Amino acid sequence: MLYPMFLMVLLTFVVGFITVKVRFASVKSGEVSAKYFKLMDGGNVPEIVTKTSRNFNNQFEVPVLFYVVCCLYISLGIESDLAVIFAWLFVVSRMVHSYIHLTYNYIIHRMLSFWAGLMFVLALWIVLFINQI
Repeated sequence: MLYPMFLMVLLTFVVGFITVKVRFASVKSGEVSAKYFKLMDGGNVPEIVTKTSRNFNNQFEVPVLFYVVCCLYISLGIESDLAVIFAWLFVVSRMVHSYIHLTYNYIIHRMLSFWAGLMFVLALWIVLFINQI
């Protein structure tokens, strides 16, 4: 479980670095006032600023359920090959989701990768529950 969790953390940092880079570039180019970032309000911003900010925020929503369930597997000493597979599938789905969101942003593809990830994390919780019965 530790390796998928580590990769998920790396994804969060990569998206965070991209977000910061985009924000600095938008201020430097004059497309966005630095004041905008004080409250993230007021004025129109380029789509890339909104996309990267929202994608970064996404890394702290459903993935929280992933981190919690993985920590439970580790702390309870539960070893499950099926759970490890679901953990890797979750991380891959989140990577695909971020790629889609930050590049061509086709809503159907993004939604499918999001729902796949949601189902994988649900599966992790179900397997954990079954192992504890």
